[in-house]
Amino acid sequence: ADEADDSGFYGVPRFVYHIDEGAVAALTQFYRRTVIPKSDILDICSSWVSHYPLEFKETMGRISGTGMNFLELKANQQFTDFKDKNLNIDPSLPYEDESFDVVTCVVSIDYLIYPIKVLKEAHRVLRPGGRVIISQSNRCFPTKAISMWLEMNDRQHLELINAYFQYAGGFKDREAFDISARGPGAGDPMFVVVAQKE
Repeated sequence: ADEADDSGFYGVPRFVYHIDEGAVAALTQFYRRTVIPKSDILDICSSWVSHYPLEFKETMGRISGTGMNFLELKANQQFTDFKDKNLNIDPSLPYEDESFDVVTCVVSIDYLIYPIKVLKEAHRVLRPGGRVIISQSNRCFPTKAISMWLEMNDRQHLELINAYFQYAGGFKDREAFDISARGPGAGDPMFVVVAQKE
């Protein structure tokens, strides 16, 4: 993997989807079914789109985002607020303790150099009983994913994410779901790991 500073790679906005339409739709439906109305949500490693249902802007509380590119975050129409930040330089989240009910991370955990520290921070900013929802596919920027990730299959990715939560501490037993789109034309696989704060 490329060990150069990520700010150069992510400095140019990329207004593209990183997963295909079927995977996006599956993730959006998962959020619709599982996130309770009026929740305060934080999307980490975010960009111009968070894949939340369109109605979340009206049905949820605060929707905050943090990610690498200011212009991408500014273009995200679901955020009530955002902060651009490189979690590979400083893995702390710029939010108060127990500020959110849900923390999401979409197809980006594989880019984090300090995933356990970031999950400790997610735990800190979650209210008791709050949840982290990590979604993952098999697509990535190979030069930016950690080397170990590139050598693993889908199941091993899920086991690795589970281990991150285990070492971060303070979470109940994790649940993993295969939410991949099915049928003709189905493309990118989509998996979700959910961890609830104790």
